[in-house]
Parts: sequence; structure tokens; C-alpha cells
Amino acid sequence: MTATQSPPRAPVRPEIRPPSLLRASSVIVWRNLVHIRRMPEMLLDVTVQSVMFVLLFAYVFGGAIAVAGTSYREFLLPGIMVQTMVFASAVVAMGLTSDLQKGIVDRFRSLPVPRSSVLVGRSISSLIHSSIGVAVMAVTGLLIGWRVRNGVVDGVLAFALLLLFGFAMIWLGIWVGSLMRTVEAVQGFMFTVMFPLTFVANTFAPPESMPAWLRTIAEWNPVSALTQACRELWGNGLPAPADAAWPLQHPVLVSVGWSLLLTAVFAPLAVAAFRRRSRD
Repeated sequence: MTATQSPPRAPVRPEIRPPSLLRASSVIVWRNLVHIRRMPEMLLDVTVQSVMFVLLFAYVFGGAIAVAGTSYREFLLPGIMVQTMVFASAVVAMGLTSDLQKGIVDRFRSLPVPRSSVLVGRSISSLIHSSIGVAVMAVTGLLIGWRVRNGVVDGVLAFALLLLFGFAMIWLGIWVGSLMRTVEAVQGFMFTVMFPLTFVANTFAPPESMPAWLRTIAEWNPVSALTQACRELWGNGLPAPADAAWPLQHPVLVSVGWSLLLTAVFAPLAVAAFRRRSRD
């Protein structure tokens, strides 16, 4: 009798596990940064435009604005850096809307990756993009006389506050980018909102010279608190006057609070809006 031979077994394929959120997000961050490397003109807003803003305000408007306790150039740099981080929300909103329009998000949905990695990757790459602008402004500021005068610890803390607030504003941008249907609509809406937010503040002029009703709005503006925090931490001017609103009397604490509050509000809204939009 011959022993019966069992049929050959099919080779066992190793189980393919989907990538983790961290790995998938890092790949999307790298994808967005590669876009910048291949299209360097995407950096114009945080390089050439940043230098242009600093020089324009420092030399054209600087002679007409008097600031007590410091030069206008040192008064200017914290405000214009805060403006850059605020406008990070517009950058991420337009980028996300473009990806949704072109169907790139649909391609990501067909892959075994966490859907939230698209948002995390987009937020981190946008923060890197805005940080480049802050670095360019810092170098430009050093060339025209701006200095960090309160030591390394306070200087680093001010930059950390900028990044924290910029991260909160990015979630606002993700929310808007998930709601709007076209890049043109996003651009029009964001700039309509962001310009008053950054100019009705202490970013470019002291609020003491404003009418009483406008000064109240400016002093309670979260942009003013962050700008005042950076000025005090960098030693770029005097503390807020005694009659200033409470947020300007405690700018560091208020800046942290605003950043956490905005993130807590807009991050869930952004995730929910993105899920609804990506299902359409």
C-alpha cells in the first residue's frame, strides 16, 4: 500500500496591519513638505511676504507711530509674528479644500489608514510652514534692530506660545476648509475674518490711541493678549498700562487659555465637518 500524499498547502501570507496614526500622519506631513520642495513658490507668503511686511511697517509706518518705552521696530516684530500664526488658519483651510476638490482625500479613504491622519498631517505641516515665516521674520528683525532682551527661557516660552496659538488657529482653518466648497470661497472668507482680527488689536499700534469702544474690543481680542505676552517675554516694551483690560494684565495666562479653548472648540467641529464632507 502506498501512503496517500496530502495536497500542498498554500503559503501563509503574513498579516498586513494598517499603519498607526503616527506613521500615517508622518507620511502625509512628508507628502505636504515634498509639495513645497517641488513648488518653492508656496513659500512666498512666509519668506518674501514676511520680509516685505517687516520692512514696510518698520520703515514706512514706523516713523508715524510713537511707542513709549521702546522703538517701533521692537514693538512691531511680536505683532507681525502673531499675525503670521493667525494666517496659518487660512493656509491650512485652502490646502484642505484643494485636496477635497481634487479627490486626494478620496484616495486616502481607499487606503487602510486612519482617516484622522489626514487632519493631523495637514495641521503639523501647516504649523511647520508658518514656523518658517516666524524664523524668517526673526532673522529680518535682528537685521533691523529687534532683540530678545529677557533671556533664553522667556524667549523660548514666547515662541512656544506662538506655536500653541498657531496650532489652535489651524483647527479653525480645518473646520472652515471642510465646510467651504471652493478655494476661492475659503480665501475670501478667511481673509475677511483674519484682517479685522489681526488689525483691531495691539499688533501694529497701541490700543490706547483708539476710541474707547474700539479699544475695548482690541484689548479683549485674543490676538492682543498673545502679542502682549510676546512683547513682555522678549522685553520689547513696557507692560500694559494700569487701565488696560484684564487680558493684557495677564497676557501669558490668557494666551494659554485662549489656545486651549479654541482647540477644544474647533478640533471636534473640524473632525465632524471633515467626516461629513469626506462622506459626500
